[in-house]
Amino acid sequence: MIEPSLALYGEAYARVDALIQELLDAAGVRYGLLVDRKGFVLSHKEALWAPRPPALDSVATLVASNAAATAALANMLGERTFSEQIHQGENGTLYVESVGADALLTLIFDSSVPLGRVKVYSKKTVPQLAAILDELKDIPEIQLGGDFSEGATALLDDLLG
Repeated sequence: MIEPSLALYGEAYARVDALIQELLDAAGVRYGLLVDRKGFVLSHKEALWAPRPPALDSVATLVASNAAATAALANMLGERTFSEQIHQGENGTLYVESVGADALLTLIFDSSVPLGRVKVYSKKTVPQLAAILDELKDIPEIQLGGDFSEGATALLDDLLG
């Protein structure tokens, strides 16, 4: 089973969530997502005035897949990476920027929002998000021993009979 490459929870999640909310408020975008490169939504926010969001899991999967394809194109052209992607339609724009090696900041906004404003505020937010994600790399993984498994099995047996 594929699992997220990052575990974002507790205080780190709250900090990321607050940064994305600040970005939405300042830039005027509808939706902000932090997506890992495997396509999992790590955090998301939406503006209060935004219409019903698209299926965020699907957006995350497609954004991560597109980022992988874009990375291959960058490599073919002799670039180390392309750090941002912009998809503009008639009514809306999707802006994706790399947050370190592990995540993608994804912003969805309508045509009334200037792309330049989104880019300026994103460039301020991305290093802050990257710093939080870097802190998570230093946290050791939780190791659940055999005692946990045996205890959980016994508990489930008692509950379910």
